Amino acid sequence: MSEQGLTIKSHKGSYSARFVDDPFAVLAERLDERAHLIIDQRVMELYSAQLSGIIGHPSVLRIEATETNKSLDKFPAYVDHLVQHKLRRDHRIIAVGGGIIQDITCFLAATMLRGVDWEFFPTTLLSQADSCIGSKSSINSGDAKNILGTFTPPRDIFISERFLETLESRDVRSGVGEMLKVHAIKGPEAFQQIAGDYEALFSDPSCMRGYIRASLEIKKDYIEVDEFDQGIRNIFNYGHSFGHAIEAATHFQIPHGIAVTIGMDMANYVAAKIGRCDEQHYLASRDVLRKNYAAYAAHPVPFDAFLSAISKDKKNIGKQLSLILPGNDRRVSKDQYDFSDQLKAVFSEYLETARSI
Repeated sequence: MSEQGLTIKSHKGSYSARFVDDPFAVLAERLDERAHLIIDQRVMELYSAQLSGIIGHPSVLRIEATETNKSLDKFPAYVDHLVQHKLRRDHRIIAVGGGIIQDITCFLAATMLRGVDWEFFPTTLLSQADSCIGSKSSINSGDAKNILGTFTPPRDIFISERFLETLESRDVRSGVGEMLKVHAIKGPEAFQQIAGDYEALFSDPSCMRGYIRASLEIKKDYIEVDEFDQGIRNIFNYGHSFGHAIEAATHFQIPHGIAVTIGMDMANYVAAKIGRCDEQHYLASRDVLRKNYAAYAAHPVPFDAFLSAISKDKKNIGKQLSLILPGNDRRVSKDQYDFSDQLKAVFSEYLETARSI
């Protein structure tokens, strides 16, 4: 272990997020006869030498980490694999990958045999700094993103920055987008601190490691109070209603955390335009958010597809949109908004003009 981990309380009991120097050695120790491995195909290729010892393990399921592969119609094949390899209730499933592999494994662990234990080795910055804790799985069905899911935490999480060495720039920025979100939720002071250190995140491993831990510590305080997303934890969807709709409208050509970054900028813009917060908040936050999504600032977002997607957001109530927007105190909160022509016009104005300025 490189440093002390975190312990998170949940309805399933406490679970831990540990920081490890050599994830491959830890994985090898965990892969006994009662373990079933689900691994990102790309991770298997990138670390083929370090993972060569697991090739002969009797139960290894390799999955390409695409949104399509976490759709409900793909799950019969995953279930068949685990059944054929004699999954039992006293076994455990080990996930190695990012958020998509996490979602797939969590959903399988929650539903097969009415529940089996699972463990997680997150390999993306987004999963290390955000999604690895919190218990949630999110599965797509048709064109409805994340419409199915459970609250089933892993027994153990093993975090290692060694996996970050092979990430592409867009994947690092995707993770940073979620880190910016978490710090914005904590408050304007925390957001300004990470914004001030933005460039160092990409050049100083100790800075990055510190903000990964800080992001998890912020999230821990919320999920222990509201594990099932019934109250205050809802604000962790800041940027997500817009971000998920942008992902769906572009057929997931914009990475999740970058779409969320655009979604936060859009939420601030919408809040300023409808009078929830002053324009200065939008402008003050925009610089670092724009840096993080700059490569996608001009990427087309078909507007009709965007409206269709946001109208299906699972947080909506009746015909109203549930949006998480900042207020005059620059802190975010959730409210309901009529899906009016006026609001649609603001959405269009941002996506067609303000986003690319």
